[in-house]
Amino acid sequence: MLLVARKALAAVHSKAIRLTTREVHYLSSILVSPPLVSLDLPENWIPYSDPPPLAAFETEQKTVVIDGKVIAEEIRTKIISEVGKMKKAVGKVPGLAVVLVGQQRDSQTYVRNKIKACEEAGIKSVLAELPEDCSEGHIISVLKEFNEDTSIHGVLVQLPLPQHLDESKILNMVRLEKDVDGFHPLNMGNLAMRGREPLFVSCTPKGCVELLIRAGVEIAGKNAVVIGRSNIVGLPMSLLLQRHDATVSTVHAFTKDPEHITRKADIVIAAAGIPNLVRGSWLKPGAVVIDVGTCPVEDSSCEFGYRLVGDVCYEEALGVASAITPVPGGVGPMTIAMLLCNTLDAAKRIFL
Repeated sequence: MLLVARKALAAVHSKAIRLTTREVHYLSSILVSPPLVSLDLPENWIPYSDPPPLAAFETEQKTVVIDGKVIAEEIRTKIISEVGKMKKAVGKVPGLAVVLVGQQRDSQTYVRNKIKACEEAGIKSVLAELPEDCSEGHIISVLKEFNEDTSIHGVLVQLPLPQHLDESKILNMVRLEKDVDGFHPLNMGNLAMRGREPLFVSCTPKGCVELLIRAGVEIAGKNAVVIGRSNIVGLPMSLLLQRHDATVSTVHAFTKDPEHITRKADIVIAAAGIPNLVRGSWLKPGAVVIDVGTCPVEDSSCEFGYRLVGDVCYEEALGVASAITPVPGGVGPMTIAMLLCNTLDAAKRIFL
């Protein structure tokens, strides 16, 4: 009976998410407001070439660097211990399946790091590498196999996907109880609603909040600005901060005077993916800055011809922010640690 109900719910949900813009408009033809999907314009950020001069402060702010590597290592050590206890108790370990489509270098690096982290934690990992031109049907069939595999407790699809693929349709195929990336609409919806608990929270936002809490930053009642509104980071980050009782503003590519809005924030989460977008002049003295951006910038003096920078101009933020995460070594390690944590939690729901 439960299986029949699940299939019926999945069929209804699948139909709902396949509605076209035209169908949505037809269903709500009484109203003049347009379908929401028609408002989803590209986020084309325009970097500011001539930022305003830095404000002069009476005394320079001492900036604490929040070391994501150290904090992530503490968490991973505890995960290793928990996995060991699980193996001893039930003879099984958590399992994570990763689907990688194409050969995008950044995605390959991210996946390699995730697989390595699983091995170090004692978590089983399975990697499905699919060609760039593979069909949606092929990916969906792979996901169905992982959904039914009882040794796999977490499934993730590495983003971004090639443009010819329907990202939403593919992500919605991941079974809710295995959605360790936290991208399923039900997980997102439960994150947004007070009194609800999502099975999983998206890894990067979850890691950002963990960094804030472990750094002793008070969130409740504070003004927080999230720069960027992607489904992967910006949106769930805003929702999660609200659940922690922050007063949250979102800055995006269409925001008027983003500097003015950001300058009011006690906590700034930069997740636009634009190198050095946030200058020192954007920050209120004493603000806490979490830099999610990881952007390669050409630099012939570096070993590989490039270096990684964040969305925040790090040098300018020093002396203005009270605390900041570096790039690299800040949010990145925490994202992987949260993935391991979510995978462990998924297995605990089955075994313990």
